[in-house]
Amino acid sequence: TLPHFIQEPEDAYIVKSNPIKLRCRAVPALQIFFKCNGEWVHQNEHFSHEYKDLNTGLKVREVMINVSRQQVEDFHGPEDYWCLCVAWSHLGTSKSRKATVRIAYLRKNFEQDPQGKEVPINGMIVLHCRPPEGVPAAEVEWLKNEELVSSLTDDNIDTRADHNLIINEARLSDSGNYTCLASNIVAKRRSATATVIVFVDGGWNEWSQWTVCSSQCERQRTRECNSPIPRHRGKMCEGNSEATENCTDGLCTQSMESSNDVALYSGLGAGIITVAILVVAVMLYRKNHSEYGVDVIDSSALTGGFQSFNFKNTRQGNPLLLNSSMQPDLTVGRTYSTPLCFQDSTDKELFDPLPDIKVKVQSSFMVSLGVAERAEFHAKAPAETFPRDLSRDYCSTMDRRKKGLLTLNGPFSSCKEPLRTTGVFGHHGGRLVVPNTGVSLLVPHGSVAENMSWEMYMVINQGEASVQTLDSCEILLGPEVTYGPPGLDLFCPVAMTIAHCAEVDAENWNIQLKRRTQDSKWEEVMSVEEESTSCYCLMDSTSCHLLLDQPGSYALVGEPLTQAAIKRLKLAVFGTMEVGSMSYTLRVYCVDDTPHAFQGVVAAEKTRGGQLLEEPKMLPFRANTFSLQVSIQDVPQFLWSIKPFTTCQEFSFPQVWCSNQQPLYCAFSLERYSPVTAQLSCKISVRQVKGHEQILQVYTAVAETEKESVPFFMQTDCTITSQTGPKAFKIPLSIRQRICATFDTANAKGKDWQLLAQKLHLDRNLGYFAKQRSPSAVILSLWEARHQDTSDLDSLASALEEIGKIHSKSSPKDQDECESDSIHIEASSLYGTGRLTSQNTEDCASEYTG
Repeated sequence: TLPHFIQEPEDAYIVKSNPIKLRCRAVPALQIFFKCNGEWVHQNEHFSHEYKDLNTGLKVREVMINVSRQQVEDFHGPEDYWCLCVAWSHLGTSKSRKATVRIAYLRKNFEQDPQGKEVPINGMIVLHCRPPEGVPAAEVEWLKNEELVSSLTDDNIDTRADHNLIINEARLSDSGNYTCLASNIVAKRRSATATVIVFVDGGWNEWSQWTVCSSQCERQRTRECNSPIPRHRGKMCEGNSEATENCTDGLCTQSMESSNDVALYSGLGAGIITVAILVVAVMLYRKNHSEYGVDVIDSSALTGGFQSFNFKNTRQGNPLLLNSSMQPDLTVGRTYSTPLCFQDSTDKELFDPLPDIKVKVQSSFMVSLGVAERAEFHAKAPAETFPRDLSRDYCSTMDRRKKGLLTLNGPFSSCKEPLRTTGVFGHHGGRLVVPNTGVSLLVPHGSVAENMSWEMYMVINQGEASVQTLDSCEILLGPEVTYGPPGLDLFCPVAMTIAHCAEVDAENWNIQLKRRTQDSKWEEVMSVEEESTSCYCLMDSTSCHLLLDQPGSYALVGEPLTQAAIKRLKLAVFGTMEVGSMSYTLRVYCVDDTPHAFQGVVAAEKTRGGQLLEEPKMLPFRANTFSLQVSIQDVPQFLWSIKPFTTCQEFSFPQVWCSNQQPLYCAFSLERYSPVTAQLSCKISVRQVKGHEQILQVYTAVAETEKESVPFFMQTDCTITSQTGPKAFKIPLSIRQRICATFDTANAKGKDWQLLAQKLHLDRNLGYFAKQRSPSAVILSLWEARHQDTSDLDSLASALEEIGKIHSKSSPKDQDECESDSIHIEASSLYGTGRLTSQNTEDCASEYTG
């Protein structure tokens, strides 16, 4: 007969550097050889022997070979390393099955660690775990407080669902520290520990009996918050634990009636007096202001304690240039609240944090997977690989639908009014802020002449304007900002801050500052990596700080140089429950990661009554021409249903890359099987094909009475949009003047403004500082703009202290000694501990402050 295999080679894994053995046994067989990857194994590498089968009396031939790690690593075929046996007999040959040999490994980092949760009792707990990549695939077990969790012994726990741990109805005993344990034949890995807290909200028991009436004709009753007692951070009972009411029998009734009469007459008297006071106040007001005419606006109520200004009837000369006798009206429009706040609590309630406006958000083009052939989304491979000429491929990917025009858009349509803030600034300077946009303007001290004041404004343009980019492929990295008025005449540059969404890298980005000309065209001001004497640009990780001499409209644009160029996206998921319905809608937003862009999302969701379900997250989006996929996962199958073939949706690459601050969103509609279902637990995966992925965890109460919204902005809201004088700056004026006097004049020791710039890490493009009247003052203004979100002066104080230490080592004679003492005084004053303690230091200070 033909050879028959008693034992065929089995699949094997190489662990570390240990070779594996493959065996074959056949009967009858004159010879057996191994064939690996289509080639015969050399005869010398075979180990064979024969023995007699006691049951059949036939001779059995057995052959074995060793396969090393080096052999597997050196093989670069289209499939795994494989071997089979070929056995010969007098009648012919037989082949065994193919056995694959793979190198076993287990990565260290989990693809997804479980996240801690706080859930109410009887709520659902879902802990997600995606083990590290490994060969063979890792098995997953769960530990609770270092003890193995088994779903076989507890019907309430399920650990079999795609490596996740699901507790259907949380009990107090389910609180603890949970760890995901992944293992294969190579190693075991532990995930980060997730702490689960099952809390119980408190509840009232019944009221006690009323007490006997007191001498004040009152009686009381009490109740306790112990049904149940709040546990594990659960909420205390809402309401009062004590109740008091008046007695209504006997003398108490008479007393109540008399007291009610007194209260009635007292209220009427107070009302009459109030009306009389209001009438007198209105008459006095009209009498005092009648000489100004009908266009007078009292802005003290708007400015919240700032100095108020009034226009007079006659105006001469430039209406924008105002002197002390012609003071302008300061009117501040409604603006959004901002994370860039002035620390002045007295003004926080004087402005409307979010105006009641209607916002039309254009829905993005989404791939609706409404095809019957597949239920999962499969990304289409690009027609060609990413070429060296990125801009050409990038433009062709967009189909040149805009013909090289870059549209500078805000998150709203062109009919939307721009975000605007104004303020009147004199010699002491100040700061303008457009709240919650990452945009601000610092007007330095001394930039306005002492006998003048300017009404300045800053606007975020939300209409449409275009940049002629020809064949380049630029995108808008932040909002288009205008400051003015056009005829502004200042002695030193202002500092403008604009938030951006680029991962700044000179190798991957060409970032430029552009300015709109009078004929509405755009011109390049400078590249952020080049040096210029007309403008200064400092790029931080999330903001761009500009020193500008001319008012006008500015925009920060970027051109990707390689496919590694990244812009940051902010991801947010909102939910709404339709009134009287079983449907719940999840909306996932993908928007440029700037505060201004997120404003559009906030405004749109406020009109919808949306609830932010998790703190927004950041996703790096690469310029690799691949799309962005949004999918919903881990929806409880027996509690919720979702429309078929809509679990994965997609934004095309041009939509996301060229969004120009516009919110893109897709929606998932879910429906409860039962009105009893009060929670929704799932996750939203947002990933770029051949790029990064971000997971948004959703765990929310869907009943309207149980909603607890995540705040739209994590920072404390504030509403101050304009601030003037010393309170607008972090550096005290006296210290600022001393620093400028010390460093503006060069000396033989090299202690000048260039050393100050070096110590403050502002030592590039020094030619710009050199042309200023006071280089040190401009450097300090740039430092102020860069550190406006921090409340301390440590970095400046440390730099001055380091400079003082350097120069104190040199010979302490006359001028040098005096300068060193002055520097130490400035540093210690910034730390809050400086005092002039000697006549010597006082003389030095007076010398440098004039």
